[in-house]
Formats: sequence, C-alpha cells, structure tokens
Amino acid sequence: MEKTWLELEGKTVIVTGGASGIGKAVAQEFLNHGSNVVVCDMNPNKPKFNEEKGRVKYVVTNVVDRESVDEMIATTKEVFGSIDVVVNNAGINIPRLLVDPKVEKGKYELDEEVWDKVMNVNVKGVFNCTQAAAREMIKQGRGVIVNMSSECGLEGSEGQSVYAASKNAVNSLTRSWAKELGKLGIRVVGVAPGILEATGLRTDEYETALAYTRGITVEDLRAGYNKTSVTPLGRSGKLTEVADLVCYLASNRASYIHGVTYNIAGGKTRG
Repeated sequence: MEKTWLELEGKTVIVTGGASGIGKAVAQEFLNHGSNVVVCDMNPNKPKFNEEKGRVKYVVTNVVDRESVDEMIATTKEVFGSIDVVVNNAGINIPRLLVDPKVEKGKYELDEEVWDKVMNVNVKGVFNCTQAAAREMIKQGRGVIVNMSSECGLEGSEGQSVYAASKNAVNSLTRSWAKELGKLGIRVVGVAPGILEATGLRTDEYETALAYTRGITVEDLRAGYNKTSVTPLGRSGKLTEVADLVCYLASNRASYIHGVTYNIAGGKTRG
C-alpha cells in the first residue's frame, strides 16, 4: 500500500466510544489512512464502517470495568500484534444543576449517583484504558495516547459542572502522564472540541435536562445550536475536522507535540 503523508498505514489504533459521534468519525478516518482499528463501545451491535483501506475489530467494552478493558487489550494484541495509538473518547454528559432553586433535590439537581457515573466513565475510564495500554507501549518503547476533552472543560459550562470538571481532570491527566511517559517513548496529547454538528448523542433526555438547567425551552436550546455569534469562524465544527486533528496528533508528523490539549472550537471563547 502506498504511504500517505501521515504514514498511519498498518498502525494499530484503539478508539473507545467508537460506535457513534466523534469516536466513529475518528475510527473511520484512521481506517481511511489504512490503520487497523479496534473500536470499543458498550453498544452490542457493531456499526458499519468503510473498511476498504483498513481493518476493524469491534470489541464490546466497559471502560469502567478493568477486567473488560484488560480483555480488550488482550484481544487487540492477539488480532493485530501491537498497540500504537489509543484514543480515549468514551464519555457521557448528564446535565444537572448544583442546586435547583425551583425544586429542592429535584430531578435535575446534581446527586452522588450522577456525579459518580460521569466521573467513572470520563475519568476512571480514561485511567483504566491508558494504564492498560501504556504497559504494552512501554514494552514496545513507543506509542501515542490521545485524550478527548472538551471546550467546556477549559471554560466551565452552565448546567454541566460535573462534565466540565471531568474533562478538566482529563486535561490534568494529559499533562501529568506526558511528564511520566515521555521519557519512555510515549506521547500524550489532548483534544478539546467545541460546538459540533449534531450527532445521535443529542437525545431528547439530554436536551430536556440541559434546557431545564439553563432556564430555557428545548426549542430555544435547539435554535441556539445554529447561532454562531460566539464562534469567530461563524459555524459549528464537523466531526471529520476533529478526526483529522486526532489522526495528525497520532502520527509521526506530530512527533514533538506532547503534554498539551488542543482546543478545536473555531476560536470560540467566553471573552
């Protein structure tokens, strides 16, 4: 196979949360570059991918469960022989208010159950997958870890405090692990997307909860998706644009990029 500019052909890439949304776009872009991709997700059904140039192994994985993660790592090695890249994309977002001024301890007030669920998937899941994969990468003397963060992890977000906190924790893990693993030949980088085009993850339940926490209707919330006044580039981002950045950071073209999180949000900030 003729090498492309990123030279990702034959690389083995693990993408968690790869059955939909950003994860699926990332997995497909690695396939487009001829990589071997292990797609991990809780969805029992393998989604469709274009495997014309690359190969897919779908593994049902619970990133919160260490045994499940270890089994996924073992399967990856058995099928493809090595682990070159891990994209920690699996994550959840459950909008909640710290305190609901309308209904004390109401449905949309943050409680321990929601706190633990979001933190477990978004932080513990990243820890589980990175530690398990890093052990194998250290033996190889090479590897790349890409942690999916979020713009709101950098700036905070109304109604999404636990999600924002979990993503800022991921930013700190990225910086800290870069200091530990860099000397062992492993790069660690982060990607923080802003407002993106709609995906199947915008469920009615999610939108209803987020609208409530912001004191608006679901219709107002949806209308806001199309407002780009806070984004200097004047539009929402595309999933493929995030995937392009991830593939670049995972390639040797980015060999001196380490320990940083890239905000891919069209210039959007709170200022």
